[in-house]
Amino acid sequence: MSDIIQLLPDHVANQIAAGEVVQRPASVVKELLENAIDAKATSIKLIVKEAGKTLIQVIDNGAGMSVTDARLSFERHATSKIRTADDLFQLETKGFRGEALASIAAIAHVVLKTRQDADEVGTEIKIEGSTLVSQEVCVTATGTSISVKNLFYNIPARRNFLKSNTVELRHIIDEFHRVAMVHPAIKFSMHHNDSEVFQLLDTNLRKRIVTIFGGKTNEKLVPIQEKTDVVSIEGFIGKPEFAKRTRGEQFFFVNDRFIKSPYLNHAVTAAFEGLLKDKAYPSYFIYLQVDPKSIDINIHPTKTEIKFDDEHSIYAMLRSTIKHSLGQFSVAPVLDFNKDASMDTPYDYKNKEAVPPKITVDRNFNPFADEAKQTASGSNSGMPRTSFQKEKPKQWESLYTGLSANKEETTNDFSSVIFEKTEITSSLFENETQKVFDANTTYQLRRKYIVSTIKSGMLIVHQNRAHQRIVYEELLQNITLATGISQQLLFPLQLSFSAQDVALLITVQEQLEHSGFIFDSITEEQVSISGIPTTATESEVQVLLEQVIYDLERDIPNSGFSQTDILIQSMAKSIAVKTGVILGPEEQQDMVHRLFACTEPNVTPDHKSTFVTLAIDEIDKKF
Repeated sequence: MSDIIQLLPDHVANQIAAGEVVQRPASVVKELLENAIDAKATSIKLIVKEAGKTLIQVIDNGAGMSVTDARLSFERHATSKIRTADDLFQLETKGFRGEALASIAAIAHVVLKTRQDADEVGTEIKIEGSTLVSQEVCVTATGTSISVKNLFYNIPARRNFLKSNTVELRHIIDEFHRVAMVHPAIKFSMHHNDSEVFQLLDTNLRKRIVTIFGGKTNEKLVPIQEKTDVVSIEGFIGKPEFAKRTRGEQFFFVNDRFIKSPYLNHAVTAAFEGLLKDKAYPSYFIYLQVDPKSIDINIHPTKTEIKFDDEHSIYAMLRSTIKHSLGQFSVAPVLDFNKDASMDTPYDYKNKEAVPPKITVDRNFNPFADEAKQTASGSNSGMPRTSFQKEKPKQWESLYTGLSANKEETTNDFSSVIFEKTEITSSLFENETQKVFDANTTYQLRRKYIVSTIKSGMLIVHQNRAHQRIVYEELLQNITLATGISQQLLFPLQLSFSAQDVALLITVQEQLEHSGFIFDSITEEQVSISGIPTTATESEVQVLLEQVIYDLERDIPNSGFSQTDILIQSMAKSIAVKTGVILGPEEQQDMVHRLFACTEPNVTPDHKSTFVTLAIDEIDKKF
């Protein structure tokens, strides 16, 4: 029998490795930014075109590479970060496996320009699909500039799986945020299709976060800090009243590396227990520093998951640190029996000096002066003291006349006494039994379902899903016909969003106006609204727009109708009656009637059942 195992060619092996390292354009951005940081760059510029599908370019002023290093950087498992296997457990750099550039070069056209400060000229290398096209001397600035063009040009199947430009750009911005937030001392800039998206100057952590997420973020942040032998914790958490319905602003960094950890996320949520509304998620920007030997960051191809040696201790310390900060800054109540709250010094009086009180004394005051005058006047008048006695009323016996007669009459005569009698009914549920068979009668079960009767048996309606279908079709009609009805607000709403979220709202502003919104003004970080749809309430507008932004960032297809459809679905989710809301009998009946007046009453806009029926035969089988 012939041999069937053979070594794969290098270009095939590189494409397989690229499938693990490069999932989308954002993966390329992450690897190139981390390489620039490892090169000790103080200024990094990111240029993107067509959401990274056409061009991704990173320019830095780092150390640069020699001619030999520039060529070896595109070979598999070629790295300057590690020498032995033990170095894997003492990592202090971003990239270390030597697969990033090799994987990127296997699926794109790559142009590298680099020069060290001591050299007069630099090196330019062009690679297409792992094939070296040219290597020559060039004139370039100190540092490295690497351009990745036509991503997945030789793997059409992978390119077809990419999402729309809006979704892919959102992923690129997320990766840019994760790198920029952990390195505030480095200048970052980002351009997309020749327009500036970010311009971040070197600053501290708090200002970097505020610059990225908008000026209103500053008032939402509560600092946390704790240093122990196991872990050093610092960063910021959002105040409970600013919690959102989405998990957007949640960041963990371990040793200056972004990670995802459901276990640590649970520690944060546990610290906020009792302070958050239902289905609200707190914001946090938490930076952890641990011993590199106590973690393993090589368990995931994208290095976003980390294994801790003692994660239980880190969980407990993180939870207690957040609880302490919430209490210290009066965000959460603190129960301390040994502490007198009246002895706390307000922050306004922290640096003020004590002012001695001024005491004014009336030295001519004599409390016995008036008494002495009265005594003297009484003794000099010679008038005798008089004692006042209460005068007895005349004919006092007449007050008790007839008392004995009334007492005897009350005691002996019971003929005029009327006793209350409770009416006895033949059946306690007699009236209810009549109502059960009334087709117009509905009942609410556990504040979640509406139960009614039909000819064939029983109807059970999910109130939240049913209302989603009702609101969806109403909004769809308003937007498609451009006949949305608005309710005017007495005072316009001033809502704050990040610059990226505002730009996304502008793309769907016309559809929002057709649904009933009236925008007074839209600035870089603020939206002013003077009118809202009649189906929404003023308190729901912030959550509604946040849900719209969240869905548009992740699910928006290319076609205009689909974009409108996603928008309406998001609004319907936010406006619909939630589980737990008590509905009156008339509201229940109205919802059932409006549901079956819809064109597709069976399912929600995202194809979930709105009601079920139980036939008499099914009910009989239960007995």
